[in-house]
Amino acid sequence: MNIILLGPPGAGKGTQASRLEAERGMVQLSTGDMLRAAVKLGTPIGMRAKAVMDAGELVSDEIVSGIIGERLDMPDTESGAIFDGYPRTAAQAQALDGLLAERDRQLDYVIELVVDEEALVDRVTGRFTCARCGAGYHDRYKQPKVEGVCDVCGSTEFKRRPDDNAETVRTRMAEYRAKTAPILPFYEEKGLVRRVDGMADIDAVGAAIDAILDSGS
Repeated sequence: MNIILLGPPGAGKGTQASRLEAERGMVQLSTGDMLRAAVKLGTPIGMRAKAVMDAGELVSDEIVSGIIGERLDMPDTESGAIFDGYPRTAAQAQALDGLLAERDRQLDYVIELVVDEEALVDRVTGRFTCARCGAGYHDRYKQPKVEGVCDVCGSTEFKRRPDDNAETVRTRMAEYRAKTAPILPFYEEKGLVRRVDGMADIDAVGAAIDAILDSGS
C-alpha cells in the first residue's frame, strides 16, 4: 500500500502517519529527511545533491526522484510508503508514477485531511502545554481540572509556541493550497483522491483512513 497523505500544518497529518507506521508497518517518506540521509550516507545521488546544495542551488526534480528511488529500494518500504512533501508538481507526480512502476508498485490513494480554516485557527491558537512535562491543553476544549495547575505533574507553569498565532496559521493554509493545487487535479483524474474530515477527533480520523485503506476501492 502506497499513499500520499495531504493536510496543512495542524490537521494532524503527522499523528496519522505515525499511527500508520506503528500499526501497519508503513514508512513515512519525507523528501527533506531522505535528502539529508542520502547526503550523510554519501550515496551517489546524495553526493550530487550535496554539490548542488553547497553551491546554493535548488535540488532538481531528477535528483529528488533519484533519492526517492534509492529509498524505495530499501526493504523496509515493502510494507508500504507514505509520501510526505512529494510530489508538489504535476511533473513530480508523473515521475513518482514511473518510480513506482519500475518497482512493480503503484500509488493506491491520495488521502487529504480536509480542515475548516477558521476552526483550524481556533484549534491551533488555543493550544498550550505544561512547561515541565509537556502535557497538552487548550483554551476552549481542554483546560486543566484545577485552573493553573497541570493535571499530570502539578506544575503551575505553562507555555505556548510562538508560531501558534492566527496570522501564521493562515499563511500556512495559503502555502498548503498553493502546493497541493498543482497535483490534486492530476490525481482526481486517476480517481485516487479520498477526503477525510481532519477536524474530527484523532481516533475518528484514523478510523476513516483505515476504512479507505481496507476498502480496496
